Amino acid sequence: MIDGVLLLDKPLGLSSTAAGLRVRRLLGATKAGHVGSLDPLATGMLPICLGEATKLAGEILDGDKVYQFRIRLGRRTSTGDVEGEVVATAAVPPLERGAVEAVLRSFLGESQQVPPMYSAIKQAGQPLYKLARAGVTVERKPRAIRIQRLDLLTLEPDALELRVECGKGTYVRVLAEDIATALGTVGHVDLLRRQSVQPFTAERMVTLEALQAALDSKTELPLIAPAEAVGHLPAVNLAADAARRLQQGQIVSVAEGAASPAGVADAAGEITVRVLGPEGRFLGLGRLCAPGRLAAKRLVAQPLSE
Repeated sequence: MIDGVLLLDKPLGLSSTAAGLRVRRLLGATKAGHVGSLDPLATGMLPICLGEATKLAGEILDGDKVYQFRIRLGRRTSTGDVEGEVVATAAVPPLERGAVEAVLRSFLGESQQVPPMYSAIKQAGQPLYKLARAGVTVERKPRAIRIQRLDLLTLEPDALELRVECGKGTYVRVLAEDIATALGTVGHVDLLRRQSVQPFTAERMVTLEALQAALDSKTELPLIAPAEAVGHLPAVNLAADAARRLQQGQIVSVAEGAASPAGVADAAGEITVRVLGPEGRFLGLGRLCAPGRLAAKRLVAQPLSE
């Protein structure tokens, strides 16, 4: 059994689905799923959850992400990137660094973003990109997004290279088009790399070639254990009896203050926590549904010897 998260450095030209399938086949994992799709033209961090770690994908998906990308100004494409056809052109006005940085600051904070047609979002059960390929455009509801940082790295007469730290659901292609519009022109993404997905860092990424080399040499696989993958969540420790009852589907009582105050409540007022049993054994995810009351959220299978 292989359980853990692999931080794949996805290569250019490979879809996220194909990358996840390749990793699953290489490792012989029974279950695998990638977190946060990357377009084929994008490279960088693609977390792939294996085995029991697939139950934790939702918590990883919610994490902030950092991208480095380049906007090629003067041409807008049907897909928002280099894979689409040019659908509009416009002159690029002279750009001065201070003015560009002022425009970028206007994108900081929370806002609404309309998802692109070329996306995996489903409408009436059909992925939008399939409708787009058939020449069909439908109305999409705006979604709330959050931009934490947006830094100008390089400035050229017809291109900007930027780094953005953003919340979940942000489409960099749409952000690039909106920035180009704010600068008085049009544009598209011609380079995109995801540098990190919270809580992971770039140093732990591994290429397909490095993964194959580890398998060939029979060295330790560069997997992040499920417990570590959600190590950013507050922890609740349970005694053996409470752990057993939680695994049976019961709501259990926990000591007041057992969860760190760093926990963030969701819309229902519940806090997601990682649950530890005797000797610090990772049981999975729980939810504090009331003060001192803990319910199971997603528990992981335990070794048969346990």
